[in-house]
Amino acid sequence: MKNLLYVIALLLIIAWALGSFVMAVGGALIHLLLLIAVAMILLNFFRGKRL
Repeated sequence: MKNLLYVIALLLIIAWALGSFVMAVGGALIHLLLLIAVAMILLNFFRGKRL
C-alpha cells in the first residue's frame, strides 16, 4: 500500500510538471489533483500512519 501511494504521488507530480510547462489547457485539473495528493499525504502523516 505504501508503494502505491508513492507511485500515485510521483505520477501526479510528473503530470503536474508536464501540465505546467507543456500544455496549458489541463493545467488547472493537474494542479487540483496535485493538491489533493499532497493533502492526502499530509493527512496520513498527521494521523500517525506511515505511508
